[in-house]
Amino acid sequence: QVSLVESGGGLVQVGGSLRLSCAASGLSFSGYDMGWFRQAPGKEREFVVGITWTGGITRYAHSVQGRFTVSRDKAKNTVYLQMNSLKPEDTAVYYCAAGSVSPNEAPYKFWGQGTQVTVSA
Repeated sequence: QVSLVESGGGLVQVGGSLRLSCAASGLSFSGYDMGWFRQAPGKEREFVVGITWTGGITRYAHSVQGRFTVSRDKAKNTVYLQMNSLKPEDTAVYYCAAGSVSPNEAPYKFWGQGTQVTVSA
């Protein structure tokens, strides 16, 4: 059974940082491109960043470029999202997904349950 489990969310002040983790189990992590999405209250889920299974190619949404950094540890079957200079508009539930680096949801095969990030002004 495939499982993606996000962690690391929480409450942070404007300008602060958080690091999210996405631990994968039940699948061979190698070969799976990974993505992070987020959904703010009352809004559609949106793409944040994607990373290829080699880690060699990353793709960021314009809104997080320069503030967020994605990485992956193949040995730990884990993908990370380092979020710096957080803004109130970054408040959302953050999801990791496996299978693509596309900004569209359809190509992704597996999804985590999400972790809440709240940025207070």
